[in-house]
Amino acid sequence: MAIEVTRQPASCGALIRGIDLRRELSDAEVAAVRAAWLKHQVVAFPDQPMEITDIERFATYMGPNGEDPYIEAIAGHPRVVQVRREPDEKAPVFAETWHSDWSFLKRPPAATVLYGNIIPPMGGDTMFADQYAAWEGLPGSMKALLKERMAVHSARKGYAKDGMYGERDKGRSMAIKYGDSALKTQLHPIARPHTETGRLALYVSPGYTIGIDGLPDDEAMPILKELFAHQARPEFQYRHKWSQGMLLMWDNRSVIHAATGGYEGHRRLLHRITVADRMLQ
Repeated sequence: MAIEVTRQPASCGALIRGIDLRRELSDAEVAAVRAAWLKHQVVAFPDQPMEITDIERFATYMGPNGEDPYIEAIAGHPRVVQVRREPDEKAPVFAETWHSDWSFLKRPPAATVLYGNIIPPMGGDTMFADQYAAWEGLPGSMKALLKERMAVHSARKGYAKDGMYGERDKGRSMAIKYGDSALKTQLHPIARPHTETGRLALYVSPGYTIGIDGLPDDEAMPILKELFAHQARPEFQYRHKWSQGMLLMWDNRSVIHAATGGYEGHRRLLHRITVADRMLQ
């Protein structure tokens, strides 16, 4: 049975059915999944009752091991981290600021694979915004200003000692590691060519972008604020609704994402694997 790809009524996103991710996939199936992912940027596989080893095997088909520099892996599974929240947890929702995963790395990841083990009966949607469309939707004058510019990325807002998940972050169930390494910076093109499709995507985010190389802050920050507002416009967004046993994969090179809450009093548990960009190895 050929896989069935159903596009979502949004700028990005698709559901994939007709494939069992609990078994080994053929080369043709892997190619079909990758093609759908590159086209739709965010793909979801509903009704997949998977074990951790199944998630690991699927991620291996998608690319090499990626880094998770600020979250501890679970015992016995060095690729896998937990995104979890307990019913009585009061800390701010993890990752509720728009971002592209680990964009502050020299070699940012291609994909994130996230599996829904325990999904609350309400809330917890994940928001995505298409950054191909965001770049294409910029005025010509802004494109001309920014096309050759580099943005400054850093993990400091989240993972430095004084960051959102630093010393003052109490009562969180996730195994987050903060530290001084989060103060480092990395440059990436604001108009970043996708390493597989070649298309330009707007590659900034309020989570990890702290400046524009060569511009003083008083010039850079107004531009960045304008870009942050633009890149998350409703017409670029896809709101993903979870279900139990769903596997989700997105392309960090062409979308930004943000978590949402709304499930207070309920436990939520997902397992996540970061997939490196094989074009940057």
